[in-house]
Amino acid sequence: MMLDTNYRRKITDGDLALASIKSGQRIYLGGGAGVPLTLIEGLMRRAHMLRNVEITHILTFADAPYVDPEVAASFRHNALFIGSAVRRSVQEGRADFTPVFLSEIPGLLRNGVLHIDVALISVSPPDEHGFCSFGVEVGTTKPAAEAAKVVIAEINHQMPRTMGDSFIHVSRLTHIIETDYPLPEAPQGGASEEHMMIGQYIAEMIPDGATLQMGIGSIPDAVLQNLGNHKDLGVHTELFSDGVIDMVEAGVITCSQKTFHPGKIVAGFLFGSKRLYDFVNNNPIIELHPTDYVNDPFNVAKNDKMVSINSAIQVDLTGQVCADSIGTRFYSGVGGQVDFVRGAARSKGGLPIIAFPSTTRNESTSRIVPILSEGAGVTTTRNDVHYIVTEYGVASLHGKTIHQRVQELINIAHPKFRDELTRAAHDLGYV
Repeated sequence: MMLDTNYRRKITDGDLALASIKSGQRIYLGGGAGVPLTLIEGLMRRAHMLRNVEITHILTFADAPYVDPEVAASFRHNALFIGSAVRRSVQEGRADFTPVFLSEIPGLLRNGVLHIDVALISVSPPDEHGFCSFGVEVGTTKPAAEAAKVVIAEINHQMPRTMGDSFIHVSRLTHIIETDYPLPEAPQGGASEEHMMIGQYIAEMIPDGATLQMGIGSIPDAVLQNLGNHKDLGVHTELFSDGVIDMVEAGVITCSQKTFHPGKIVAGFLFGSKRLYDFVNNNPIIELHPTDYVNDPFNVAKNDKMVSINSAIQVDLTGQVCADSIGTRFYSGVGGQVDFVRGAARSKGGLPIIAFPSTTRNESTSRIVPILSEGAGVTTTRNDVHYIVTEYGVASLHGKTIHQRVQELINIAHPKFRDELTRAAHDLGYV
């Protein structure tokens, strides 16, 4: 009875709840597929009443009307990871970008470097003990809610209840808005012939009993499709999508040989289709945790045979990896790439892998380049890189000289660019 009373007295209209937001404050917005859509709509209705409100979040799968030029006086966005909805506004200088490792975002929120006045979140209905689950986005949203002075929560009856360190008690919620709508779904990309070749090379590197980190997209899907004959694989990753389900149901992913959280798929957040959201609901094999735990390189390294699989925009002939910008234009963010590269490197039998198609723009541009484009950021340093994979094979760089690295990388570049890369390597004095 007490729980029901506490819950009911916090339920209010969205506009009334959002009236607690004042000009000059910083708002944290739940990310990924856990974005609170009803609260965003309400916030936009109040735009004319607000000035200089900062909205910060990681990647979200939703429109971002708060970056429209028409509301520039009301809202300023601060991206902790740049998604497609805010990319143009960041590149045009109408929004900000904070470069940061995903593992370090919770610390910035908790220690007040990024103090949060109001957290807008989406959670599951409470259980009989009053605990709501953050569902599909625990990673940085739970730390933000814990640090915020005011927490305005959508109780979405379609938010799955996920296990792990993924709960907030009703008593911590300042205002509650009850909602019932489907979560945003991430498109499931098909794998091209090049992606399937990359997936095959990576699958051949992965031993039975390994623990995997992979995100979403064509390369992770291609890797998973090539793992059908593997045994007792595990998952410890910042995020995952639908492809994991088939491997669990096929008995390939069992997590039985994991040396950290054995028997559990560990992640910070997830997004995919409704099939995925149904799969994780009350599923005891799934554990979601904040990213300072999941992405901590020392925790990652506790998994023996840890295999990290990440992508890149460019790699130069010395092994420097750019994954977050196209020249001077910020494109995404460092995310968890370095966290997992370093964690896998420390793991017993670990394999840090960077994988990408060798070209872009219909084979007109090589992703393996003599030097990174002017202004391009170095995501993974040449000192951290171990394996680079394209559709033409695997380059092993760790412990190799510059001369050896050049040869390894040219061998996996697209054949039409190999002579050009060789000439450039001579001009640069690398060979």
